[in-house]
Amino acid sequence: MSGTPVTRTVLVVEDERTIAETVAARLRAEGFAVELAFDGPGAVEAARRVRPDAIVLDVMLPGFDGLEVCRRVQAERPVPILMLTARDDETDLLVGLAVGADDYLTKPFSMRELTARLHALLRRATRNDTPATPPPLRFGDLEINLAERRVHRAGVEAHLTPTEFDLLAKLAASPRMVLPRERLLADIWGWADASGTRTVDSHIKGLRRKIGADLIRTVHGVGYALEVTR
Repeated sequence: MSGTPVTRTVLVVEDERTIAETVAARLRAEGFAVELAFDGPGAVEAARRVRPDAIVLDVMLPGFDGLEVCRRVQAERPVPILMLTARDDETDLLVGLAVGADDYLTKPFSMRELTARLHALLRRATRNDTPATPPPLRFGDLEINLAERRVHRAGVEAHLTPTEFDLLAKLAASPRMVLPRERLLADIWGWADASGTRTVDSHIKGLRRKIGADLIRTVHGVGYALEVTR
């Protein structure tokens, strides 16, 4: 007997109500249940009350901004977050990734791209929920515990976002092998094209900041490799 498909709930946080309603309508058409919030405090309260499967979160909000929302929500319960920003600024994007966002879109964006990104985030979250007990990976003073999804360097825990962990685990599965950015996009983000290579670069920067720049080698024009010794 097959079970009834579970309806996923998405919290949309956007202070421009026209945009919020447009996004909500598209997501409902895709089969999601949607909750709306229009400011920072309301977003945190809604996340606590609804416990959504994913959050679409605008950076610029009244009350307090989306970065603070992301920080507070992720401190209580890990949840996939897609950030929306009107500013194509590298610093803002890196801060968003650092406080727990998994992906971002710069306005203006297409609804098709937003839903594709959201479906990819949820696929990865579902995959990560699959029980598994692989042994920890150790490379010098770096330890990657795949079962617990925890990373330590020199005994100090590095607090990675879900996407950062997936990216590091992918690199660690083939140490010293250069993985093209297009392959990382396909395997981690589920993208079929190479239009989002900057997403990979941004997450690599965040990862380097947390585990050390010496561990990840850039091969310009190609991709990245975990440069470690056993």
